[in-house]
Amino acid sequence: MSPAFLLPPEPLRSLDEYLATDFGGLGLQRAQGLGGRETIDEVDRSGLRGRGGAGFPTGRKWATVAGQPGTHRYVVANGAEGEPGTFKDRALMRRNPYQLVEGLMIAALAVGATEAFIACKASFGPELEAITRAVQEMQSAGICRDCPITIVRGPEEYLFGEEKALLEVIEGRAPLPRVLPPYEQGLFANAPQEGWEATELESGHRGRHESNPTLVNNVETLANVPHVMARGAEWFRSMGTAESPGTQVCTVVGDVVAPGVAEVELGTPLGDVIDRVGGGVAPGRVVKAVFSGVANPVVTADHLDVPLSHEGFRAIGSGMGAAGFIVFDDTACMVEVARLFSRFLYVESCGQCPPCKLGSGEITDRLTRLEGGIGNAADVAEIAGWLNRVTDGSRCYLATQERNVVGSVVRAFPGELTEHVEGDRCPRPRPIPLPKIVDLDGGRVVYDERQYRKQPDWTYDES
Repeated sequence: MSPAFLLPPEPLRSLDEYLATDFGGLGLQRAQGLGGRETIDEVDRSGLRGRGGAGFPTGRKWATVAGQPGTHRYVVANGAEGEPGTFKDRALMRRNPYQLVEGLMIAALAVGATEAFIACKASFGPELEAITRAVQEMQSAGICRDCPITIVRGPEEYLFGEEKALLEVIEGRAPLPRVLPPYEQGLFANAPQEGWEATELESGHRGRHESNPTLVNNVETLANVPHVMARGAEWFRSMGTAESPGTQVCTVVGDVVAPGVAEVELGTPLGDVIDRVGGGVAPGRVVKAVFSGVANPVVTADHLDVPLSHEGFRAIGSGMGAAGFIVFDDTACMVEVARLFSRFLYVESCGQCPPCKLGSGEITDRLTRLEGGIGNAADVAEIAGWLNRVTDGSRCYLATQERNVVGSVVRAFPGELTEHVEGDRCPRPRPIPLPKIVDLDGGRVVYDERQYRKQPDWTYDES
């Protein structure tokens, strides 16, 4: 069995239960003894990488924010989980919200933050209840006395989870990504930037105003921190791989017997993850394709032995993302899969960068024609053309996702596009749901049916 420390067997319902574990509260206590600089060094030595998708080294990110000039700093826990196929942050907040809050406090201490935020979607009822309880109990116990925590309830939009758009929501605006990253242009800054509004100058500043460097970390990243600090960097490095140490909370949905979420040691082969977390595909079926959310190129059946690690997925030309794996068996039409994912990205695009909105819309329309049996070679050529320029001028990663996902399907399954061009109907017709998860428990998954009615202007067709 893989080591598991992030997901307890049963949810922790009180601070007393958390403090009764063999690590609860000890990480923050150690960080307070070490101070900010040495805390950052310990996290850096652990090799902990961000669990939100990019896998950036956590210690290096903290050091960057701590080293930026500025009178005020902030820390944000990104719990706005909206990636199709992913449910790990919500599972963590439900099972043990206290480790998230403790990790947030350690991060705030490390970078010298004056205030911290936890951002979740307003629709995350059980998660909001759990983290609100944890914050209140830890504040009452004096654990959070040095840094106030605000819980932000945000919109349903996918871009709410993009770190630059996340800051906009915390400041009371729509989730439209800014130009500059949070460590350069943070919360409540008062310096000019295109596509951004300055806020009133905070008290305490002297001379030239700095732009409030802000640390944004994913929920799972922060949940790891108390364990790293309480047990040490070497303990953390005893699991996983040299470049990707520790464990990863994985979600497995799609064409599997028992959709699930579980903690897995990094380095485990992808095929084993699919079998252990999702129960594998149905008898008589085989895996055809796996997507790590809608951000990275497809993983085909011949690469199921890839180790669950950033370096492993990079070696096969893909990415591990947030370890939310969408599995398709040999009955799935990959043109329909590409159309489904392309439409999701199209309607979720904010429109600030015209090539992204226009390009993803055109790609979606052409894939819809192909899937409907009325497409031709010109549609395939148009898809290829837009994939080359959809990312022009983009200020976030969404357009790159469009290029990664659709482009990889075109390259990996060219025969299926040819079948759709030459035939008058899809050769593999069957419903394929978009795996945007509302709930996942006990092998039962609920997808967001309302997403199908979402329009490119972020309204919903209720007719």
